[in-house]
Amino acid sequence: MFKVNVFEAKAKLSELLDRAAQGERIVICRRNRPIAELRPVESSRSEPRPIGPLPGEPTFEVPASLFEPLSNDELDLWDGIAPTDPLATAEAQPARRRS
Repeated sequence: MFKVNVFEAKAKLSELLDRAAQGERIVICRRNRPIAELRPVESSRSEPRPIGPLPGEPTFEVPASLFEPLSNDELDLWDGIAPTDPLATAEAQPARRRS
């Protein structure tokens, strides 16, 4: 770990970035107190992430009920309106999405 004050970090930023790219950790200080750390970024994925289930895992079937419309009670739950809420007046309730 290498410590450097802000003034020197501004003057030698390119050099510090090269050192960080090589794996070194650099602590940036203000008045000799650490305030930030410059370190290499973890390597990113080079190939795209696979789509689908993990190898060896069972496949997941989407049930047909997933595509059925929600009931009015379920829609109210999504909107945050409890059926027993005494403060949920007809004016405060959002319009129904379907009848």
